[in-house]
Amino acid sequence: MKITIIGTGNMGSAFAKQLSGAGHIVRITGRDIAKAKALAEQFPNVNAYAPSEALGDSDIVLVATAYEAASQALQSLGNLTGKTVIDITNPLSADFMSLTIGHTTSAAEEIAKAVPEAHVVKAFNTLFAQVLADGPEFAQGQRGSVFVASDSERAKQSAVALAESLGWTTVDAGGLVNARYLEPLAAFNIYLGYGAGLGTSIAPVWLSK
Repeated sequence: MKITIIGTGNMGSAFAKQLSGAGHIVRITGRDIAKAKALAEQFPNVNAYAPSEALGDSDIVLVATAYEAASQALQSLGNLTGKTVIDITNPLSADFMSLTIGHTTSAAEEIAKAVPEAHVVKAFNTLFAQVLADGPEFAQGQRGSVFVASDSERAKQSAVALAESLGWTTVDAGGLVNARYLEPLAAFNIYLGYGAGLGTSIAPVWLSK
């Protein structure tokens, strides 16, 4: 697949590593283009671009910014009509221990309002960057889960195909409204990792027979 990553932080870096390793063609951009170029140089099939040139012919856009920056970052790419946008953000407070929005909306729904021409998918938001960078395999044969929610079946299947190409087990999480559940799940995972001291090598796993 051809994929644009917005963001050069821990999550953006982890995606660049894993997507490159899986053979995808990656365009990466961020507020600091020098940082994007330095990151791109670490991996094959990854190139850095200014935001206005970063979309190109990508099939998927991955939003790996803070939630507060996501809508503006997406709009800076240009025409997103028909594009699949995977939102991995969580609307976290400054101390990362609570959500700033919820119950009646979600980060994903607000982003979808900002880019109505795109097809927004909530996915990967329950994973720590370290887990994403290390890959889906856990101890005792467990494989991490990626929950996927969207109102577009086509976009959802694109996100599923992407996640599975990286080795993740996927769980159909229904419509985009269910991001209201997935974002609190991510916040709970963050509490377990930091507040409860379990570290950043943990992730929710959905078990089924």
